[in-house]
Amino acid sequence: MEFKNALDFARSLDANDSLSSYRERFFMPTFLGKDVRYFTGNSLGLQTRSTASYVQQELDDWAKYGVEGHFHAKRPWYSYHENLTDKLAKIVGATAKEVVVTHSLTTNLHLLMVSFYRPQGKRTKILCEAKAFPSDQYALESQVKFHGLDLSENLVEVFPREGEHTIREEDILAKISEIGDELALVMIGGVNYYSGQLFDIEKITKAAHEVGAIAGWDLAHAAGNVILKLHDWQVDFAAWCSYKYLNSSPGGVSGMFVHEKHANNKDLPRFAGWWGHDKSTRFQMQPGFQPMEGAEGWQLSNAPVMGMAVHLASLDVFDEVGMEKLRAKSDLLTAYLEFIIDGLSEKNKANCTLEIITPRDQKHRGAQLSMLIHGGGKPIFDLLSEKGVIADWREPNVIRLAPVPLYNSFEDVYYFGKHLDEAIGEFYK
Repeated sequence: MEFKNALDFARSLDANDSLSSYRERFFMPTFLGKDVRYFTGNSLGLQTRSTASYVQQELDDWAKYGVEGHFHAKRPWYSYHENLTDKLAKIVGATAKEVVVTHSLTTNLHLLMVSFYRPQGKRTKILCEAKAFPSDQYALESQVKFHGLDLSENLVEVFPREGEHTIREEDILAKISEIGDELALVMIGGVNYYSGQLFDIEKITKAAHEVGAIAGWDLAHAAGNVILKLHDWQVDFAAWCSYKYLNSSPGGVSGMFVHEKHANNKDLPRFAGWWGHDKSTRFQMQPGFQPMEGAEGWQLSNAPVMGMAVHLASLDVFDEVGMEKLRAKSDLLTAYLEFIIDGLSEKNKANCTLEIITPRDQKHRGAQLSMLIHGGGKPIFDLLSEKGVIADWREPNVIRLAPVPLYNSFEDVYYFGKHLDEAIGEFYK
């Protein structure tokens, strides 16, 4: 398609967008007192207009039933997480047995690494990407230290090559091969939060398995954003949050995946809690933990129902649309944003160039472009914010932009470009 930087063109794309009506299913921020162009769904997704009714149902049932709501609420709290399972399994490409909603993201990663990072003999090393999200970095560091191992030797990072912003997958594969039988775990963010790079999860997982290592993934920026086939790709474990592309409230509940090949392995060490115990005997309160089959066996405590109600409201929207349609629009919307940025960079090259550091190949990115501002930097971002564009600034000079297909429009992208052009002009006048 031949793009144009014109409002009429953007509106024509919106008119032909079969998903355009879903924008009306979300609240747009109003705090600026003007039209907002929201591009930070990779940090916090917007609230669905149905969210309040889902939460109100649980408040009403709590008022009506008290503790008996665990069994008599419209959606009984005892099994509330099961309302989310099938919908979430579709999003991440898993069987129902392999997923569960519970806890928070970093908590889940720790719980999973208790089971799947088992350093023994010379197989002790963890491989991760450089500039992983800090919480992942801290979690991995602490796991290595927990096992009494030297951090400098046992946490191996793969960096971009000099002068590059993304990591070449051949370098990851080469490092896996090089470490070989010393590698215990590969743990990478499926989409890097900073650069927006989408890694080939299937290929990297296969390479890890070929040297006898476990493959785990943080999918915080991937779930609800890109097509995932965790079961088919033989991923051992994964976890993700629900509050970014999955639009399920600040700090919302997390999802967890454990491949079915591990579903009945009761010998896997784990930190146990009563909600992961066989539910047919859970209330007998007997000693001796008997894990439930599949990912449910990694639960600790009973469901945080209010947070899960928010999550369910969003998952019902995803269930209507489907990831294939979302991904198709995402590719086109992100490509249009790329076109707008490139045009502005060329127009303003005398003073300010814009460098997209996210891969140009759509197979290696989702709904995010990270853009370096060469000239102007933070003051230009601040001017852009004043004009109603909500984006994300990362030091030293990167703006992250997430054109989310459920609620962003092509008109949003056009106005982003218009306002950025104005901001650059005002800064250099």
